[in-house]
Amino acid sequence: MWHGGIFDMPGAREAETVHLLTAEEMRRIDRHAIDEIGIPSLVLMENAGRGVAEEVAALAPRIGKRWLVMAGKGNNGADGVVAARHLANAGFQVAVVYAAEPDILTGEAAVQRDIARRLEIPLTAYSEGGVDWRDWDGVIDALLGTGAGGAPRGVTAEMIRVLNASGKPVVAVDIPSGLDADTGQVHDPCVRAVKTVTFAFKKRGLAQYPGLSYAGEVAVRDIGIPVVLADRFGVAVFELGKDVFRGRLGVDPELERDPAAHKGSCGHALVAAGSRAYSGAGLLAASAALMAGSGLVTWAAPAGVMPPLLTDRPELILARLDDGGRGDWSGVDPAHVLELARGKQALVIGPGFGRWKGDFAWLREVMEQAEMPLVADADALNILAEGAAAGEWPRRKAPTVITPHPGEMARLCGTGTAEVQRDRIGIARRFAMERDVVVVLKGARTVVALPGGEAYVNPSGNPAMATAGTGDVLAGVIGALLAQGLTAAQAAALGAYRHGAAGDRAAAKRNARHLVAGDLLEEL
Repeated sequence: MWHGGIFDMPGAREAETVHLLTAEEMRRIDRHAIDEIGIPSLVLMENAGRGVAEEVAALAPRIGKRWLVMAGKGNNGADGVVAARHLANAGFQVAVVYAAEPDILTGEAAVQRDIARRLEIPLTAYSEGGVDWRDWDGVIDALLGTGAGGAPRGVTAEMIRVLNASGKPVVAVDIPSGLDADTGQVHDPCVRAVKTVTFAFKKRGLAQYPGLSYAGEVAVRDIGIPVVLADRFGVAVFELGKDVFRGRLGVDPELERDPAAHKGSCGHALVAAGSRAYSGAGLLAASAALMAGSGLVTWAAPAGVMPPLLTDRPELILARLDDGGRGDWSGVDPAHVLELARGKQALVIGPGFGRWKGDFAWLREVMEQAEMPLVADADALNILAEGAAAGEWPRRKAPTVITPHPGEMARLCGTGTAEVQRDRIGIARRFAMERDVVVVLKGARTVVALPGGEAYVNPSGNPAMATAGTGDVLAGVIGALLAQGLTAAQAAALGAYRHGAAGDRAAAKRNARHLVAGDLLEEL
């Protein structure tokens, strides 16, 4: 039992709004709490270490009560030593192995070292082969914190490699050592944890892959830093959840309809999509718009592409556009699309479009003259990327949402896919602000970035959704939400969240590792 019953208190803070901070943002907030508000740093450290101990204690029934702390020489290591002290006080077997000689420690790390010594907690410097893993059930990783930059080196790198090779379950302090706190990228080596106990606020790297795979379960512990400081310091990146939808985005995620609603009051979406090779993309996008609540949906495609009859989706309004006998969008006059768009509340354009000579001029005319909110997806993005490379971009008065996957985002930015994946939040935010569009950067943990600089990371979705057509479904969902009167920010964020949640429900119902896009439609 925990002495005094203090560990009977709830574990991780159930934060209503999940802020996602960079290491620098956390550093500034931490310094403000200490220097300006006057919260002693040792108090914050005590709370942090106790929080780690509480999380370890929760694992003890299935892992065991023998825990080794691997500590660096900085404050992250000191947090680990505090945790060791609380665990020892609760009857755990603990020891601390430092990445440096304990006697060289300074500042608060030295304070915590001295307290541990007086309590006769074993403290040693790491030596090769010096750890007998048979003596330990689990390990606390307190080697490197958010302030570390670059790949671990020297003794620290060796300790991480030995730790990973041991196979012992690891609880990481703040972030796994070797993980980039801002981007979620992993250095070589990087600790693989079963749980990460982070302090005050979640770090961006813990909400993105591959960081998520290395962090394990993430617990955010309240250590006494006022939550209001995140907003005061302009933190603008959040994880999507009910509070964020209602509080920051101003929309109920359930999106309940007015009891007096009718089809005319629920919006009319136009979906311009499909080609001979990808007619299914148009059907999926238009069907998703229907299933996501648009009162009316018109699917427009070249006459040579449009099926004569849709027996599986008779609710759709079909618009066969004169294509001059060419059988693709190259023969469609953009004026016909604009005529169809008149009176509609949203336009989805691009899924399964294909490419043709002069397609940028064609698309620019439609985008610049269309007066309603617009979702550009798939080939529309590839067309826009070609224009962007030439220094051209459509000028629109109405809101624009773009829904690129990492490859499309790379083409839009004139860079490589790997660079996009290295900093998904940063890339999406910069593009949204530069082009005055809402960016929905698809992939594991989809990022929604707004022109004003705010960004949202979507926690819903699963790997089973990695299949052709799911992006078409997402475009249709966002289009439907726009048609129902949501703002571009609301529609993009809620669309991404609902799309991922539909995938989660579909995978759970089918107990599936792999879905097809159509599986999502019934779960929207």
